[in-house]
Amino acid sequence: MKFELKGNDPQSKARAGVLTTDHGVIETPIFMPVGTVGSVKGVHQRELKNDINADVILGNTYHLYLRPQTEILEQAGGLHKFINWDRNILTDSGGYQVYSLSANRKIKEEGVKFKSHIDGSYHTFTPENVMEIQRIIGADIIMAFDECTPYPCDYNYAKRSMHMTHRWLDRCINHLEKLPFKYGYEQSFFPIVQGSTYKDLRKQSAEYIANAGAVGNAIGGLSVGEPADEMYAMTEVVCDILPEDKPRYLMGVGTPINILENIALGVDMFDCVMPTRNARNGMLFTAHGTINIKNKKWEADFSPLDEMAMTYVDTEYSKAYLRHLFSVNERLAMQIATIHNLGFYLWLVRESRKHILAGDFRTWKDMMVKQMDKRL
Repeated sequence: MKFELKGNDPQSKARAGVLTTDHGVIETPIFMPVGTVGSVKGVHQRELKNDINADVILGNTYHLYLRPQTEILEQAGGLHKFINWDRNILTDSGGYQVYSLSANRKIKEEGVKFKSHIDGSYHTFTPENVMEIQRIIGADIIMAFDECTPYPCDYNYAKRSMHMTHRWLDRCINHLEKLPFKYGYEQSFFPIVQGSTYKDLRKQSAEYIANAGAVGNAIGGLSVGEPADEMYAMTEVVCDILPEDKPRYLMGVGTPINILENIALGVDMFDCVMPTRNARNGMLFTAHGTINIKNKKWEADFSPLDEMAMTYVDTEYSKAYLRHLFSVNERLAMQIATIHNLGFYLWLVRESRKHILAGDFRTWKDMMVKQMDKRL
């Protein structure tokens, strides 16, 4: 993997870069649609490429391990071929999903024993076998196995968890060196900064991760319930330490405003289920604010979904029609809303890139934050 910085915003820490893997070019900052089980919900791969124009999507190690299982993925020739996707894929290590199973998992130094949410069967994830699973999945970018702490989190627990995450990182690195690449292309490995919302722990973890010398780095354990100001504070601490010449990935974030504010702090890569999950509930993100399309006020509004036309659905369908589809529980409603939201998120990061390169990102960002912080 190669990463090259192309420009910096003079009024903030925002950067524009180009990340290149064996599956193509990713211009940063970038948003990565979440395709947990090998599918971005409600969207065809053709739409992801031709309409939304996603350079990279996410898969999830935990879910893909359980279904369809690694044996099937290996027989298919990896996730790219299984889902017919010839662009980039990043896989999370499953650490966040294990965190979300707090009532059905047990964490030890060796790894995590957890109970499947599907059939109640027991499984164990270790740094070693998670690396093996991600080799078989075959994503272009793979993540270290870590523990994601909850919020709020006791300081001593956060500290113990952080040190264990660092030890697990060393085990991931050591084991990866023994595993040959599969499917004829390389994979890039990102470690993950932890430390909850404690500045000294975040600083210590960022220094440890920076010293690991990986080709890219991630920031985990945020967007788990903490106030936005704490998220930004922790992100700033970490970005000031992580190497400037390597991509920075803030995991699981967030709202359009969260993304803009974190770009301003030096983050390059984002993912979140919000645009797809909220779309299925009738919430549309736009440059002028958020629309709850289920509201009666849109019942006779025959204007386009979004006159800015990020994707074809924005001009082909009206607000009244989409509201009608939701009111009769038509599945097409969720598909239309999902394509719109993903198109908007990709537009937002690409527009950010343009303004970074133009040198006026900070001014544009402040204007956009005010506009988007409205309920229409």
